Amino acid sequence: MRALLCAGYGVRFLLKLYRWPSDDWQGIGAEMPSEIIWADLLDATAKEKQFVERLLKIRIPSAESLSEIEASSRLIFDHGTLYLSAPAVRLNEDNEAEITPVGFVIGPHVLVTVRFAQLPIFDDVGKRIGSDDSLENGMCVFTSLLEAMIDRGADVLEHLGAKVDLLSRGVFKGGLVRTKRPVRSSRRMHEALENIGELADRLTKARDVLLGVGRIASFAGDVGSEWITAGSKKRLDAVSKDVVSLSDYETRLSDKIQLLLDAVLGFINIQQNELFKVLTIVSVVGVPPTILVGIWGMNFKNMPELSWTFGYPLALLAIIASGVLPLVWFKRRGWFD
Repeated sequence: MRALLCAGYGVRFLLKLYRWPSDDWQGIGAEMPSEIIWADLLDATAKEKQFVERLLKIRIPSAESLSEIEASSRLIFDHGTLYLSAPAVRLNEDNEAEITPVGFVIGPHVLVTVRFAQLPIFDDVGKRIGSDDSLENGMCVFTSLLEAMIDRGADVLEHLGAKVDLLSRGVFKGGLVRTKRPVRSSRRMHEALENIGELADRLTKARDVLLGVGRIASFAGDVGSEWITAGSKKRLDAVSKDVVSLSDYETRLSDKIQLLLDAVLGFINIQQNELFKVLTIVSVVGVPPTILVGIWGMNFKNMPELSWTFGYPLALLAIIASGVLPLVWFKRRGWFD
């Protein structure tokens, strides 16, 4: 049976066919037991990192080096050891997705993972150590972790796809601007923009993870070291192919989100045009009565309408007609449709 050795707060060793007699990690000594296949460092202290470096004869990358984006810093093969890094997604205290770096140091027998956040897939693969005979060395564990990250990414993309479809129905068939209450329509469009922004942000994070996994899988499979077996290379090739297919699906989702964004912005422009139309009608309708009132409100002595018997009602009728006629004209032009 495989067993788990707790080596401190931030370090755990996963072993095969071996059980360490004590949880005191400082009692391991200077030599690495051959049964250790995986050392998982979770937000390890400097002392714990030094211990792992001394025990496994490797260097542990820092959070700053793992966060660098250039390929030369993320993909390194040095003296028979692979130093890889990729982004992963974690949920913070507010249940919001955040990018966190993950490092992989792979040797002929041992895998060392360096992370700074709880990631469920690492715990899931760790639980399989005791029952899955395919996890016989560090490279097999590394490949299983990548496969788990791909499965998790596929689930996230499926979830995002369902939310995009739901939002699409709400935008195109839910009558986003078909309401007689502009305030309610504006609120709905504001919510739609927030939902689109959230989807785009999560999709961007999923894209970063997929690209990172694809790069390290391809690099690890192409290194050509003698301890990377043909079976591991086939599994890494399968991971790369899965990344390509998921990237195509992600591209379609991205295009659909862009379409939704353009549609909502277009609806906002339509609503603004309707508002300007109303303001235009009101301003035009009010101009003729204002002119007539201004004319008849002038205090000239010789104004013939002052002596008319029906001058006052005729003036009111003319003012009303001057406001109604523009409304009739706008109606016939189709401005109220």
